[in-house]
Amino acid sequence: MENIMVYLPGIALAYSAFLLAIISPGPNSLAVIGTSMGVGRSSGIALALGVAGGSFVWALLTVVGLTAVLATYAWALMAIKIFGGCYLLWLAYKSFKAAASAHDIDAQEMAGGRRTKFGYARRGFLVQMTNPKAALSWVAIISLGLAPDAPLWVGVAIIAGTTLLSCVIYGLYAVAFSTPIMVSIYTKSRRYVQATLGAFFTFAGIKLLFSRT
Repeated sequence: MENIMVYLPGIALAYSAFLLAIISPGPNSLAVIGTSMGVGRSSGIALALGVAGGSFVWALLTVVGLTAVLATYAWALMAIKIFGGCYLLWLAYKSFKAAASAHDIDAQEMAGGRRTKFGYARRGFLVQMTNPKAALSWVAIISLGLAPDAPLWVGVAIIAGTTLLSCVIYGLYAVAFSTPIMVSIYTKSRRYVQATLGAFFTFAGIKLLFSRT
């Protein structure tokens, strides 16, 4: 039990970073929202599951890659900490900037015409996998929870937890935003969400940069 408690704070921090990241308006969430509003709830859910599948693959690749790098190169831990901390601080800056902006979310149906449910799921997966910022985000998120001496179950817990969060949150987007009234509610809370996200990423970035392990 004592060994478990050592790693739980890092896992919780990784979960929190991922959760706030997907709550913030971005390409994935706007794609799900636009599809649910323009096409229908079931198509939005299919797209959401595709995005969640992409999240699983990114999490798996990042955990495996970081584990291999840390096991081979001792100096890599410091480099990853510096990179991850700086990237989290950059995300904090972007979040505060978005919170100060008067621009509302712009959710539209995806280009390319209507698709089958499998087609929407595949498109969601491709949107997530081809996002150029995804790799950077996942390195920062995973580095918060994956210590160099962490046992296998820690990586599995991070992968499983973030995948579950992705399914739940994007699925809720698809269900909620199949009703237009939710767009108004979400728009009104956007600045608070972005400000909260900025504060958390500031905390997480500083914590990662100055952590001893």
